[in-house]
Amino acid sequence: MDIFDVLSMIGGLALFLYGMHLLGEGLEKMSGGRLERILEKLTSNPIKGVLLGAAVTAVIQSSSATTVMVVGFVNSGIMKLGQAVSIIMGANIGTTVTSWILSLTSIEGDSILLQLLKPTNFTTVLALIGVIFIMFIKNEKKKNVGMILVGFAVLMVGMDNMSEAVKPLRDVPEFTNILLMFSNPILGMIAGAVLTAIIQSSSASVGILQALCVTGQVPFATALPIIMGQNIGTCVTALISSIGAQTNAKRAALVHLYFNVVGTVLFMLGFYGINAVVDFAFLNTPADAAGIATIHTVFNVVATLLLLPFSKLLEKLACLTVKEAKDPKKEQFEQQLQLLDERFLETPALAVEHCKVVANHMAEIAKEALDCSLELLKEYDEKTAKRVFELESEADRFEDHLGQYLVQLSSKDLSVSDSATLSMLLHSIGDMERISDHAVNITEAAEEMHQKKMTFSTEAEKEIATFSDAVREILRLSIESFIKEDGKEAVLVEPLEEVVDDLRDELKNRHVNRLREGKCTIELGFVLSDLTTNFERVADHCSNIAACLIQTGEHDFEMHKYIHKLAKGEDTPFHERYMEYRKQYRL
Repeated sequence: MDIFDVLSMIGGLALFLYGMHLLGEGLEKMSGGRLERILEKLTSNPIKGVLLGAAVTAVIQSSSATTVMVVGFVNSGIMKLGQAVSIIMGANIGTTVTSWILSLTSIEGDSILLQLLKPTNFTTVLALIGVIFIMFIKNEKKKNVGMILVGFAVLMVGMDNMSEAVKPLRDVPEFTNILLMFSNPILGMIAGAVLTAIIQSSSASVGILQALCVTGQVPFATALPIIMGQNIGTCVTALISSIGAQTNAKRAALVHLYFNVVGTVLFMLGFYGINAVVDFAFLNTPADAAGIATIHTVFNVVATLLLLPFSKLLEKLACLTVKEAKDPKKEQFEQQLQLLDERFLETPALAVEHCKVVANHMAEIAKEALDCSLELLKEYDEKTAKRVFELESEADRFEDHLGQYLVQLSSKDLSVSDSATLSMLLHSIGDMERISDHAVNITEAAEEMHQKKMTFSTEAEKEIATFSDAVREILRLSIESFIKEDGKEAVLVEPLEEVVDDLRDELKNRHVNRLREGKCTIELGFVLSDLTTNFERVADHCSNIAACLIQTGEHDFEMHKYIHKLAKGEDTPFHERYMEYRKQYRL
């Protein structure tokens, strides 16, 4: 084996790993987050959990990705630790699908059917179709199909290049001696675990082992303990992911480790114990790709069947290892913020959905804050005032965390739909936070009136009540349309915003008249001015949210263009709704 063979092997390995990444990414995009949503809504049935974990992993081609996702679900409170155990077991079974796909490279035979099944004979066609889909077709779903086809082709070409490059090793005695050393079960397990921990993919490390099998120098006695070690090494990804996570998320990662370690130990003890009595002759025969795929699958299926009835014990073992925190944070907003877990950034479609859930909760906070502040104008209450300040603080935290998370998410490869949703959220959360700020301003005005024992005239109170009703309605419309993503309801916001502007001007004029007549004081005038200004600005932010939602539906973010069109009178239904609101909120 010369330097060119080494370079060819390295190049093949690079293509193999990149092809696996491309294939997994294409499959994930093709699923559009549906697989992840199924995992979120999983029942507590362990058998369903195993099947679902296996299915999801078989599709996204990575048990590490599934396990990291599950750790994230547990961390954010979406999934209970008990539910996660069965999914993790299923993920180990699902990851064996890759080794069966890779075993196609070792197909031999003269029949046309067998030749057609050999990847080297059809991957070029798949690659050509994939490139055409990616470069010349605009449909996003077909582009994802193209990515899957190209990824599969690159994966197989890389596998073939590795196999060809390592063939000369069959004539190298030193290589044979090294492999024989790994026939020692302990050393073989360590080698498999270290290799997998480095590349963080058991599928990839199994593929490398399958490529080495073409030398004919890898007996099953060497391959078996290496495969066992690979199952332990794949746990590293989830363990790294759990660093800094909540208690149960750390436990989920440990369950993954304990399952593979206990399963490996039991399998090895059972297998070598029987071998001591029966003496399995196949251990001394050269391994092939199909044989390695078989061992990989049999081990994971047997380990799952053995340990599934004891899943509660694995859960308890993880709980004993990681003790419950003394002061766990149980507040609702903390649980919501945990949805913004960095682990979900690797599944962008799911991360976007979580951002929408958090933004919806933030919208409800802003609405509650303003409703409470408006109630204080009728009757001041210390408890309600304190609640407004708490809600405003929560809204600030949501904006900070959600804004940072959305910026991180924007660098990911998003679909057109998800990209539009992300932009809409980025535009809207600032308006929501400002609404909560205005709620604080209104609360402070109510507090000032309460402390100074100031009261408006009966006429002014009625006008403020009408103005408050209009503000409540525009806030309700904008928040409901945002949460429901209902463009039809969103178009009702802008005409009401125009009415709010009219109410502000009319209320100020009426106040000036009362001031001239001596029915109101200058001090109350300042308070009234603050209130009307905050009311009007709340309506402006509601208008921004609604306009952004409408423009998102049209995949156009030029909100000013939309508002300008309405202002020029180019929308007849707008003016009809405007007149209806004028009648409804007449002072």
